[in-house]
Amino acid sequence: MRRRTLLTAATASLVVNVLRTTASGFDGSGWMNWRGPNRDGQVADQEWPESLDESHLKSVWSKPLGDSYSGPVMTGASVFTTESIKGKERVTCFSRSSGEVQWQYEWDGAMSVPFFAARNGSWIRSTPATDGERIYVGGIRDVLVALDCSTGEEKWRLDFAKIAGKVPDFGMVCSPLIDGPYLYIQAGKGVYKLKAADGSVVWTSLGDDGDIMSSGAFSSPVIQVLNGKRQLIVQTRTKLAGLDLETGAADWNYEVTAFRGMNILTPTIWGDAIFTSSYGGRSLLLDVPDNSRTAVRWENKIEGYMSSPVVVDHYIYLHLRNKRFSCIDLETGKEKWVTKPFGEYWSMVTNGKRILALDQSGKLRLIAHNPEAFELLSERKVSEEEAWAHLAVANGQIVVRSQKQLELFDWK
Repeated sequence: MRRRTLLTAATASLVVNVLRTTASGFDGSGWMNWRGPNRDGQVADQEWPESLDESHLKSVWSKPLGDSYSGPVMTGASVFTTESIKGKERVTCFSRSSGEVQWQYEWDGAMSVPFFAARNGSWIRSTPATDGERIYVGGIRDVLVALDCSTGEEKWRLDFAKIAGKVPDFGMVCSPLIDGPYLYIQAGKGVYKLKAADGSVVWTSLGDDGDIMSSGAFSSPVIQVLNGKRQLIVQTRTKLAGLDLETGAADWNYEVTAFRGMNILTPTIWGDAIFTSSYGGRSLLLDVPDNSRTAVRWENKIEGYMSSPVVVDHYIYLHLRNKRFSCIDLETGKEKWVTKPFGEYWSMVTNGKRILALDQSGKLRLIAHNPEAFELLSERKVSEEEAWAHLAVANGQIVVRSQKQLELFDWK
């Protein structure tokens, strides 16, 4: 059963008019994607306060919700989030200024993840993406649903489980990527390019990457230019690969070792090289010299896990499998420093001077970019519940999606 709840036509008209004025969202007013505008946790030209205390970080509104791991996304006027509730999945559009519900839409969607992951919950995981006109939402049963941003009307849906013949063991984890009139997503045992207007398939790639791929990809793709060629860079459960945007052909690929295929990080681009790190594997910087072959520039024994890193200058800040936080010199692969344990998962955003990090316990930290030593500037508990969803940061505001709540803060 599907259901859509609307406010008045006048309110909907106001919302869509404001949305159209900020349709790109990449002017600093929105956070419309997994890990921000370029899917790398970077925000440009933002000055951040020195502290996270209540005189600098003030709660504007908060709303109780059902369980979710999906990060919130924002346009200039709205905040969107997902939840799993009573066997259904629901998308809610809130007014960014007031927190009032603009619309809700839901569909049947529930499953149970394997026993060894059960403590992490069986609810929606994929972070949506929006272009300001539509929002594209990945449901746990490997379904992608496109909704109108102003009304919540369903425009199309694609059931990858029907294509692949099964629902992945952990549900859909990958977050869709918008590129002009196209979408890219890792689902249905492979990588897909879709037409954003109607969900029709343009190409598929990589196919069934062995039995382990049938459990679904954990990583999310990025589009970057390597050696002058713009390409889709994906991390499956077993490999890194660069795909031709027009054909889906793999120009290059590299096998990445990981325990149970725990290749989770979003590929991190630094110049013409790619960084990744895996559970039960290693950290490495991979060169792609001519878009047809690969070469490892360096590797070390450092193990990342679930938390995608951020880069400042030629340093990468990475939360580790052993729960510690580290700074690595990308030029050499040498660890500059490592901290005491801090939580199981961090979502991180940087403005190039400081790092804002939310751990799963609900603690928010402000950290200086300092390759010589870990420098904690401020720390504050912003949620009493676990917060596995990624932070959203835009235009002096921070949105925190904890397991059962959405809260918007002004950061002045």
